[in-house]
Amino acid sequence: MAMLPSEQAPDHRSAVLFELFVHSVVDYAIYMLDVEGRVISWNPGAERIKGYSEEEILGRHFSAFYTKADVVAGKPAEELLIAAEVGSYEHEGWRIRRGGEQFWANTVITALRDERGTLVGFGKVTRDLTERRRSEEESTGWRLAFAHFVRAQETERRRIAWDVHDDSIQSMIAVSMRLQMLATQRRDPALMQLDEAIQGAIRRLRILVAQLRPPALNDDDLVASVRDYLDDVVAGWGLDCTLRHDFAAKPPPDIVVTAFRILQEALVNVRKHANATSVVVSLTGQDGGLLATVADNGDGMKADLEHSREVSSGEHIGMASMRERAEAAQGWFRISSGPGEGTSVAFWIPLGPPWSARK
Repeated sequence: MAMLPSEQAPDHRSAVLFELFVHSVVDYAIYMLDVEGRVISWNPGAERIKGYSEEEILGRHFSAFYTKADVVAGKPAEELLIAAEVGSYEHEGWRIRRGGEQFWANTVITALRDERGTLVGFGKVTRDLTERRRSEEESTGWRLAFAHFVRAQETERRRIAWDVHDDSIQSMIAVSMRLQMLATQRRDPALMQLDEAIQGAIRRLRILVAQLRPPALNDDDLVASVRDYLDDVVAGWGLDCTLRHDFAAKPPPDIVVTAFRILQEALVNVRKHANATSVVVSLTGQDGGLLATVADNGDGMKADLEHSREVSSGEHIGMASMRERAEAAQGWFRISSGPGEGTSVAFWIPLGPPWSARK
């Protein structure tokens, strides 16, 4: 009568328990090869992942799992040789299921030696990573499309800024100079008033040019860009500006531009609508992304119909633009405010792949 595992010798009991464990695993292909690379054991996980039953695969060379190109290149034999020399070999690449379907796999080959150090075979563990690879490829494709979109936007903004500066503004300056000469010659107040109107239009266009392509915007350094914008622009509005950050990451240019544009819009809104005297900008790393806030001490916003402190309805175009930018980068955007309590704009943007984290 066979003994139960608890009644057997320790070494034998461990071997039995290990065998039970291997045959209970279905998420990993776990099997053994002899020194020539022929399959000598097969677990249910191997059958599920590779498609071969134990009867079909035992005795066959493990090169059956490799692509034709890898077999011709001698990759199966090379992997066994490396594992025998250094103890193990790990790799990710395409493998073949029964029937010819390819799948992306992580494989680990371990050399097995007896107590005398003689090579007696190999243990191999394979994981099917096809879904992970597909998800990464989709994320990478989306990431590249997003970066292209941001670059296209900034290129168009730069083009418009140059056109306005080099064409419209220069033409208006020429007209203004001519009007000033005529006004001086004829002493005509109407001409002076017309020149003042043109000068005002030139100032507004220059503000537009600065907004389209701020000199402070450095695609490679978000913190420096925000600091320069606060010092060079926002401080000139008469606002007391404070930048707080513990953000040491170096995001790609499209993320720098996206975050800067949201912050820029938020700060312009403070100037236009908040009636504030101070504003605090905060940048910090959180959950694999950038968490940014812009908080002012202004009048605040009226509560919505449900008296919620979270403003979510009735957004003007500036708020909608900020929200769309954050969500386009697969992040989130929120505004908190209350009458007489100031307004706080917060957004979070993931810094890179997998671009799947959401709040």
